[in-house]
Amino acid sequence: MEKTVELGGNLSLENFMAVVRGHAKVTFSEAYVNRVSACRQLVEKWVAEKRVMYGTTTGFGSLVSQVIPPEDAEALQKNIILTHSTSVGDPLDEESVRGIMLMVLQSLGQGVSGVRIGLLELYREMLNRDVTPRVPGHGSVGYLCTEAHIAMVAIGGGKAWYQGELLDGGEALARAGLTPWVPSYKEGLSLTNGTLSPTALSAIAIYDLINCAKAADVVAAVSLEALRGLPKAYEQRIMSMRHQSEQTATADNLLRLLSGSQVVEKNKDSHVQDALSLRCIPQAHGAVKQVLDNALRTIEGELNGCCDNPIFFREGDDGVVLSNGNPDAGFQGLQMDACCIAATYLAKMSERRNTRFVDSNLSGFPSYLVKKPGLNSGLMIPQYSQAGILNEMRILSTPSTIDSVPTSGNQEDYVSMGYNACRKAQKAAHLLEYVLAIELMSGYQAQQFMDQDLTRGQGTAKVLELVGTQVPVMEEDMYLYPHYETVRDLIHSGQLVEAAEQAVGGLKMQ
Repeated sequence: MEKTVELGGNLSLENFMAVVRGHAKVTFSEAYVNRVSACRQLVEKWVAEKRVMYGTTTGFGSLVSQVIPPEDAEALQKNIILTHSTSVGDPLDEESVRGIMLMVLQSLGQGVSGVRIGLLELYREMLNRDVTPRVPGHGSVGYLCTEAHIAMVAIGGGKAWYQGELLDGGEALARAGLTPWVPSYKEGLSLTNGTLSPTALSAIAIYDLINCAKAADVVAAVSLEALRGLPKAYEQRIMSMRHQSEQTATADNLLRLLSGSQVVEKNKDSHVQDALSLRCIPQAHGAVKQVLDNALRTIEGELNGCCDNPIFFREGDDGVVLSNGNPDAGFQGLQMDACCIAATYLAKMSERRNTRFVDSNLSGFPSYLVKKPGLNSGLMIPQYSQAGILNEMRILSTPSTIDSVPTSGNQEDYVSMGYNACRKAQKAAHLLEYVLAIELMSGYQAQQFMDQDLTRGQGTAKVLELVGTQVPVMEEDMYLYPHYETVRDLIHSGQLVEAAEQAVGGLKMQ
């Protein structure tokens, strides 16, 4: 049965992703429709009373002092869409665009923006019928231009994909059975304003990063077992000496994944302690999870707020118009800058564990985990790939939010740069999946050199079985690229974590 997500109450990250990635259909609750319509009635009343309202009866930005006559209302709202569609370069992916469209519905659906319900119904149907605007991805400081490219399609311009074909916006709408919208008071501004794109991009990023954090525990457990590590370093008595719930949760995950491992039991007294990349997994992974937990709470709040300016509040039979700074993307930007650093932190641990596999002096396995090394290079070069990816992730870890370039004639004399932070976080999550895939491939290939009579852990056995259904054992050099893509897909799709959780129960973040 096709999943449906109703807007009008709290939107969870899971339901956000169900729409954005899973193409669940969107509906509106009665309360959603009522509050949007009631706010629109206020706007029309105040327009009739000739109230001065920013972006509704005035110009935009530094042109706020220009009062716009009623006969130019439609032109004003169309013009902001035309002139703000200025992001450039390669387009955002489908998920990102769908996420921004969903955030338009969430933010304007709070019932304080003053738009008409028909406009939101058009955006809803663009989502439901898979009309995906082409949105160039470069040039936002936190709002306005990427959102405007979506609005261009809504008014019949721009470009959009429909059924796999890139079409003029009006043609895409027509083929989907939709009619372009003619924007009126406040609507062009509301469609381009606020933290719609940073919230959408950060929500996708945090969803994937949380999955990566759980997958990192799974991959690390495979590595620890194969490298004859000592999980006694994860004992509860040790964890209790440090009051960090994410560290304790990680240790618990690892111990459950390794439960019942005869490999671990055989090697428990083989040495005194492990290298830090094995011994500090709870500490390092736990620190990352703490960053992600903080980011999740922030982004869930942003998913359910209104970031428009101005906003309208009813007070009895009348109300008030409030200009504000809610379009600032500092909350998303700072959290996503931190998440980029956290992702790189996980990646550097993964690369170190992988290096222990391919160095025969550290692993005790044949060099590069292949028979007849020399004739065969085995897994020598994937560690190079990890190193190159890790370098790219370190670049992404440079914060975006420390920068500010004044805009709009210094009316906007500070900007958050949150958009770029959120884009970085999406890319960091994507790259981290590959780093983990390379480590997992090494853990899988190492199995051929281990005692086959010894059982693996309850969780690690299930994971190795899953990988084994997709990837061959490398007994001699083979074309590696497609196999790394396969393993990365197992991570990205959540199948890897799901397989582990089927064996040992839910993996904890804190």
